[in-house]
This record gives sequence, structure tokens and C-alpha cells, in this order.
Amino acid sequence: MEGEIGNFIKVWLSVYLSLCYCYAIAKFVPKGVPRLLLIIPIVSLFLYLPLHLSSLHLGGTTAFFISWLANFKLLLFAFGKGPLCSDPSISLLRFVAVACLPIKIQQNPYSKTQNKENPAPKITKNGTKSPLNYAVKVLLFALLVKLYDYKEHIHPKLLWIMYCFHIYFALEIILVIAATLARALLGLELEPQFNEPYLSSSLQDFWGRRWNIMVTSILRPTVYEPILALATRVVGRRWASLAGVMGTFVVSAIMHELIFYYLGRTQPTWEITWFFLLHGACLMAEIGVKKAVGKRKKLQLPRSVSGPLTVAFVTATVFWLFFPPLLRCKADVRALEEYAAVGAFVKHIGHAFASTAVNATATITRTS
Repeated sequence: MEGEIGNFIKVWLSVYLSLCYCYAIAKFVPKGVPRLLLIIPIVSLFLYLPLHLSSLHLGGTTAFFISWLANFKLLLFAFGKGPLCSDPSISLLRFVAVACLPIKIQQNPYSKTQNKENPAPKITKNGTKSPLNYAVKVLLFALLVKLYDYKEHIHPKLLWIMYCFHIYFALEIILVIAATLARALLGLELEPQFNEPYLSSSLQDFWGRRWNIMVTSILRPTVYEPILALATRVVGRRWASLAGVMGTFVVSAIMHELIFYYLGRTQPTWEITWFFLLHGACLMAEIGVKKAVGKRKKLQLPRSVSGPLTVAFVTATVFWLFFPPLLRCKADVRALEEYAAVGAFVKHIGHAFASTAVNATATITRTS
């Protein structure tokens, strides 16, 4: 564990120095191909660095933050687009935080419109959901981890449902911790990372507005919009969005395969790719039907029907295509081992602190 933490520190020191370099070249190199050529080595480095980490949480989180989020933001930055270019006077510290952390600066945080069909979560003035919301999820996450002690007595299908909630809670907790640190250090107003995905009314609602909103906001300008512009010239604006959707899911599939490789270091079986291609095709069909039906409410499914169908479809396809490669790399076993290691480390620190306090008290008592 000590070696992994040492590698983790070295990796993130490399990330910091690399982003300082990117920040500096923007002052002297114009946007476009010249800046892109200077940033490509950093993109390559960010694809390589996660290979130095083997733990599920440190390695997986780092891979997601730098190989996916940071690289896509840097590619936008090379052409003068994206969150790194939204403020010409951005400071170095804010540049580094926005580049490699899953945060999105909130625009007009107090004037967001609400949608009756897809209501937004309850947002507090600091740009996040209420503390009670996160407290409940932390407690549920801790309960899930404890229940794994009795996994031999739990039905496999129920265990897989628990894994679904585990992944959701773990991702949201990790992302909100990163966002909270950024908010505390930089004073940024931030958008929440998830919007209660289990309340989705459609696949479009799930992928576009509720699940991992940070990734959606990065894929839109890097993949969806360029494909949309190209497809509009070929098939027209009405149906060009379908090509954009499918292209976005193809890129998402590739990035997920890469993340899974970092986690397991095994040859891809492409089940993850098929998962995203299936969802991309189904979302294209859903959008096509919506365009054909238009606003004829008689032909639209009520939310009470579409919601459960959406959640059931997502859950079933996760069981079928997403979980098998995750479990083959023993992600469930490794996660529990890492929780146990962290618990033992905290316990050791607590005992050491208590022992030091007792010794100090005894010394003071003897000298007084």
C-alpha cells in the first residue's frame, strides 16, 4: 500500500508539472495546430501515467481524471475551446483544477429553469445538492460495504443489484469530494455530477441529464458537435443528431475499454463496447421515434411507465455486458480489500495518536 501511495504522489506531481507547461505555452503559442502539436506529448503522457497504479480506487480514479477528462479538455484547449478557455485571465491553480478534476463551473447558478418532466435535484447555494442527500448516500454506501460480509448468503442477482448501487454511490461520493475540495480551495460555483439517475424517464434523460453529467458536458463539444456539424451537411439538421449520438457512444465505448484495461490489465473482450453501441442504437431509435411522434401526447408513454422501463433496461444491460468484465478483473474483491486496508491504516493512525497522547499526558503528570 505504501508503494502505491508513493506512485500515486509521483503520478500527480507529473500531472501538475505537465499542466503548468500547458498553462505556460498558451501565453506564447496561438490556438490551433501549433498549440495542438505541443500538447500531444502531454496527452500521450496522461495515457501512460495510470499504468503506474494498480489499485482499483487510486488507479481507476486517476485514469478517469487524466486519461479521459484532462485529455479531452486539453484537446479543446488546443483550439481555444472548452472550460480551460472560458476565462482568459484564469489563474494557474484554477487551470490545473479545472483541467484534471471532474468539475464544471456553474453558469448563472441562481437562475436555472426547472423542467417538469425532468426536475433538477435540490440545489443549495454553493452549487451542490443538499448535505443531507450526500449524507444518506454515504450511509447507504457504508451499509452496502458491510453487507458484503454476508455475500455468501445473498442471492447472486441481488448481489449484482447491490453492485449497481455501489458503483453509483462510489462514483458520486468520489466526484463530490473532488468538487468540494475545488470549491473550498478556489471558491468556484460548481454543478452537481449526478442528477438521481434512478429517476430517469428515458435513455435520453439518463445519458444526457442524469448520469455523470461532467462526461456528457465534455463529450458534447469534443465529439457530438463536430459530428453534428459534419452530418448536417449530408443528411440535414433534422436527422444529423442521430449520427452525433452514435459517434459519442462509440468514443465513450473506447474510453471505457481503456479505463477497464487500466483496472484489470487484461486483453479487452469488447463487452463494454457492445454495451455502449447497444445503448447508442437504442437512444437513436428513441430520438427517431420522438421526432416522428412529435407532440402527440396520445402516442407518448406516461412517465410512470417509461421511468421503470428505462431503469430496467439499463440494469439488465449492465448485468449482461458491463458487470462480467468488471468481475473478471476481481473488482469486487479488490475493492473490499482496499476498504479493509484503508480501515486498518486509519485504525493504526488512531492507535498511534492515542498512544502518543497517553505518553505525553503521563510525561506531563510526572514532571508536575
